[in-house]
Amino acid sequence: MTSAGWGTPPVEPISQHYIVCGGNALAHRLVLELVEHYEVPVVVLVADRTRDHAPQIEQLPGVSAVVEYASITEEALRAVSVTTARGLALVEGGDQENIHAALSAQGHNPDLRIVLRMFNQRLGENIERLLKNGAALSGSATAAPAFAAAALGRPNSVEIEGQFLYVAFDEAITSDRICVVADQIDRQDLSRIRLMPEEQGAFKEFLELATEFGDDGPVRRPGGGAGRVPPPRAEEEPEEEPEAVAEGGSGGDAGRAAETEESAGGVAALQALPMEPHEAISWVQRVRWRAFDTLRFLTSARLRVVLLIALAAVMMSFGLLWYLNRDFGWTVYVSLLDLAGAAQPDQLADVANGTGTGGLRQRIAQVVITLCGITFAPVATAIAVEVLGSTRRGLPRNPGAGTRDHVIVVGLGNLGTRIAEQLHGLGVPVVGVERDPQARGIAALRSLGLPVVVGDGPFEDQLGRARLRYSRAVVAVSGDDATNVEAALEARHGNPSVRVVVRLFDDDFARHFYATLDDAASRSVSYLAAPAFAAALMGREVRGTLSVFRHALLIAELTVEDGSGLIGMNRHDLEDPGGVRVIAVGFARNPRLNWKFADRTRRLGPGDRLVVAATRSGLARINTALVEEADGPAPVTSDE
Repeated sequence: MTSAGWGTPPVEPISQHYIVCGGNALAHRLVLELVEHYEVPVVVLVADRTRDHAPQIEQLPGVSAVVEYASITEEALRAVSVTTARGLALVEGGDQENIHAALSAQGHNPDLRIVLRMFNQRLGENIERLLKNGAALSGSATAAPAFAAAALGRPNSVEIEGQFLYVAFDEAITSDRICVVADQIDRQDLSRIRLMPEEQGAFKEFLELATEFGDDGPVRRPGGGAGRVPPPRAEEEPEEEPEAVAEGGSGGDAGRAAETEESAGGVAALQALPMEPHEAISWVQRVRWRAFDTLRFLTSARLRVVLLIALAAVMMSFGLLWYLNRDFGWTVYVSLLDLAGAAQPDQLADVANGTGTGGLRQRIAQVVITLCGITFAPVATAIAVEVLGSTRRGLPRNPGAGTRDHVIVVGLGNLGTRIAEQLHGLGVPVVGVERDPQARGIAALRSLGLPVVVGDGPFEDQLGRARLRYSRAVVAVSGDDATNVEAALEARHGNPSVRVVVRLFDDDFARHFYATLDDAASRSVSYLAAPAFAAALMGREVRGTLSVFRHALLIAELTVEDGSGLIGMNRHDLEDPGGVRVIAVGFARNPRLNWKFADRTRRLGPGDRLVVAATRSGLARINTALVEEADGPAPVTSDE
């Protein structure tokens, strides 16, 4: 044991490996991605091998070593052989610490591929310019859209050149879908889901017929005699055909998709929209929410009562003046002067001569307006003092009585803050709930003028203060699975119709959650973000991640460069059931993407582009093939 760190460094010299710094859930998933799908040697650097996910990481087969150091120092980098490594992932710690570690690692190995997790995306873009071969990603920013979309009950989308790709389920699937991405969907047993099943095209029967005839003419009928054999009708199919469909996939047209759905569970398909699917919120609702939100921000409950009473008195007096004088313009003029305290009262001589401005009722109305105008000035001063005082104290404000149809975000860490900001940007009312008064998200929501419930009490009280009865959804995204489930169950108990979205790491926990609760969704930040970090380590870009329940569907864009392993390949070589589906192709001479490009034999050349929908293992297969091609092994063939 040394003063700087301790652990089990690699016994034998290691090279061409990947280093993962961190022991959190994201590090755990990232290590799984690298050792299971990319099959590369991994060395893990953790601060404490007995805490968080470090014990589980150490048990993973394929991990070369787990080294323990309290911080990422020069000695720690030497212990994990950074000089001979191919990539480094910094997925734990603050932005400043990760930046310092990345620059230190680059000094040891200038060719090292560095991927660091950063919450401040703007700062990350600037850091990427300082790194020779690096990328800055945000796990919370990658996962937040999926959580926000789940809270609103609408599909999450990934934008590719003006097309917004999303996953549709069952009856929501349209005839112009791009491809089927999952079948055998069963909420009671999510392990049955098949991602990227083999999809049979609309011309499958004609191809089978051509194959059956062959080059030697028509085949004989089973009963004797030659002639054409028409494709079998649906009612004439043999008994084993439905089983073959269930094994082969969901089919290429709407009929086959429906048939597969009946025999093998639900179906999910990838579809595209020319514009981003927005939440259906009318402008009237948006204005009302903004008005109530602004009023609650500027005033307390007592001040609002005073203002409402004074406003009601002014409006009644204005109506009386208008009724007596029948002149709207003159009534507005006199009312404004009365509010400002500048009205000219009737003189006794004028009243005696009958030349006054009105009778007794008009004078009473003017007096009421003047008194209310005098009240507004100190109330405005009180509002300004209260706003400035609460801002200086840094106190978050509680939701007001007018909060309706809002989303409650439980847990204001990095992810909760991103979700609240995204929902607020869509015009959806948001209320935060946080037990830790020092959480970074409290200040972020306060700067947006959003109400926050802070306290260490039971969830029943906190959700009640957050007006659970009137909410539309509860999103529980703290760092602890048990806490999130507790919040979700308490929310469903307090409001049986509320939609719940829960952040869960454990897959078994999530399966029980789906099987138990209706109108509920579960997402995992590490599951959504780890494939993007792994692809970035390999020098590839994942444009977005879509969720099929607990499974991640990756949308990636690949560019064919000189010397790339993609040169000479076609769709047959790239696609494989359960792994990869090419959804768009762009050629060097015409860079515009062609969606559902039909030519499966057209070979790729330098400058061509591909957009693929892939599983984690499918994208890893492509990246691994490209890395191996760059290192000099035999070219990838269609049999791989």
